[in-house]
Amino acid sequence: MSHTPHELAEEFPDKVELMSQLKQSDAHFARLADEYHEVNRVVHRAETNVEPMEELAEVDLRKKRAALKDEIWAILSNT
Repeated sequence: MSHTPHELAEEFPDKVELMSQLKQSDAHFARLADEYHEVNRVVHRAETNVEPMEELAEVDLRKKRAALKDEIWAILSNT
């Protein structure tokens, strides 16, 4: 398991198998998951000062991550 907080497998541990299936069968879901993963990595690197950024930019990325997570959850909860 990754050491990066907020990974989808940690956020939705009971949906890991479903997420894996959807990544292979649903291009939209796969794109959302990939985008979430990328944004999450950038946020984590900013939070740990590996790649610091302005606070406003970091806040915007956190909001984007939350919106992606909400969209992913909507798909998972309706499947």
